[in-house]
Amino acid sequence: MQSKPKHLGRSDTTYPMDYDPSVLDVVPYDFPDRDMFVKFNAPEFTTLCPITGQPDFANIVLSYVPDRLLVESKSLKLYLFSFRNHGSFHEAVVNMILNDLKAVLDPKYIEVWGRFLPRGGLSIDPYVNYGKPGTVWEDVARRRLFEHDMHPEWVDNR
Repeated sequence: MQSKPKHLGRSDTTYPMDYDPSVLDVVPYDFPDRDMFVKFNAPEFTTLCPITGQPDFANIVLSYVPDRLLVESKSLKLYLFSFRNHGSFHEAVVNMILNDLKAVLDPKYIEVWGRFLPRGGLSIDPYVNYGKPGTVWEDVARRRLFEHDMHPEWVDNR
């Protein structure tokens, strides 16, 4: 963990032009004995189709329960921006986001839901989660995955 975020408060921000998890910064969570859900909505997320190079747009919904660290929000914005010119399938993108944040945060629990806009008549909404093994959060992850999107009759065409 670095002691001071490298992006927060800077006016000379450089935006990464391709996928770059190294821009992620963390700050201490001051209440490690209290479980809390932290939720981010990124409704302007873009990435590229790895086959056609066409842009894919999504609302990325990221929720996590911190252990000792929080992700610094400006660095998260820069990180998500770094996908703008990166080509990956939707399912890979949500797994990459989860893996990268899990690596820097070591959270008790984390989930990423990519709600991609339709292209070619289909929208794809991959969801992935993780709960720390050997804790109640492992069970929470299993249950949330099993019960995810239990109302398929409700359709949001965005």
